[in-house]
Amino acid sequence: MTSPDQTLRRARFAVAVLFLTNGAIFANVLPRYPEIKTELGLSNAAYGLAIAALPIGSLMAGLTAGVLIRRFRSSRVAVGGTILTGIAAFTIGLAPSVGLFAAALFLLGAMDAVTDVAQNAHGLRVQRRYGRSILNSFHAVWSAGAVLGGLMGAGAVALGLSPAVHLGLSSALFAAIAVAAFPFLLAGPEADPSEEAARSARAAGQRVNRSGGPTARTILVLAALVVLAIAGVLVEDAGSTWAAVYLNESLGAAGSIAAFGYVALVGAQFVGRLVGDRLVDRYGQRAVVAVGGLITAAGMGAALAFPTVPGTIAGFAAAGFGVATVVPAAMHGADELPGFKPGTGLTLLTWLMRIGFLVSPPIIGLVADATSLRVGLLVVPLAGITLVALSTVLDGRRDVDRPDR
Repeated sequence: MTSPDQTLRRARFAVAVLFLTNGAIFANVLPRYPEIKTELGLSNAAYGLAIAALPIGSLMAGLTAGVLIRRFRSSRVAVGGTILTGIAAFTIGLAPSVGLFAAALFLLGAMDAVTDVAQNAHGLRVQRRYGRSILNSFHAVWSAGAVLGGLMGAGAVALGLSPAVHLGLSSALFAAIAVAAFPFLLAGPEADPSEEAARSARAAGQRVNRSGGPTARTILVLAALVVLAIAGVLVEDAGSTWAAVYLNESLGAAGSIAAFGYVALVGAQFVGRLVGDRLVDRYGQRAVVAVGGLITAAGMGAALAFPTVPGTIAGFAAAGFGVATVVPAAMHGADELPGFKPGTGLTLLTWLMRIGFLVSPPIIGLVADATSLRVGLLVVPLAGITLVALSTVLDGRRDVDRPDR
């Protein structure tokens, strides 16, 4: 294996910058949720339904990403999507009614979905050039960006900045950073001859239909990967949508402290992703995800059983660490499935897993209004149990056991 040249190292850094800006723009919005919920006078159910506009936008726009990437290239779509995501975040700060709040969330979800697919597609392109796993490191940088954005949001709340001023400044900053990274991304078509050769070599030993399409088993594996990814994003969404609200309204934490529920989740997720590639190489994806599911279920289960502000923040941290490698593992598995055209498995999984973001907020909100938000958040330990059950669909081999290494 040859070492990456300067151009490839710069491309890796530029992709990491895109993941950072995406996480930071999105996370700057989250600490404003309790304030917006209060100002608009929303019940938990109404708030959950409004938040559901975000994943609806993601689902409606997600499948357009493949078309846009094929026409304009993943690098251009990722940077352009970042700019539009920032504009959408800014409009959330301007929304004077629940209808406009939901519309702004719809736009944010749509732009974030396109950006997400494009930056992951470009990241996988860089990974193929590297010849080894680096995808977890990109997702680690996303988590770092989310921590940065969450801290910026908490600071803006503490300083008394209005949502419009705060989100306008933060979105403009990170959009400008993404534009500055663009010249260092990989040039040329999405699949140049060297990348096609690498993909063909990987597919050579894989079993496909005589017709060249996916087998029934491949479809079942993809479905299992989708459910696995949905369980992972349910945990992330519970932190992003409900952590601040739960800490503030149910446990009495101040707004600036309540923001640390989500910050703890993505901070621990960052640590998990930072070491994720090495853990997967040593123990295999299956074992890492299974243990992560146990950590998620036990950590958040204990936090809900014995509710305190520090314990809840620690519980969200455990959940974030537990699901750290789930989505990258599912994406990698979907992208490697035989019988699909390049990028199809990744696009389908990315699109379908957003169902988790769609169903989670209204379900938790309805359960919270009927019982309590504490009961609604039981979705987190249940998701952890699901990860343990479905981890068997992932590759159980360690890096040293793989014949292509």
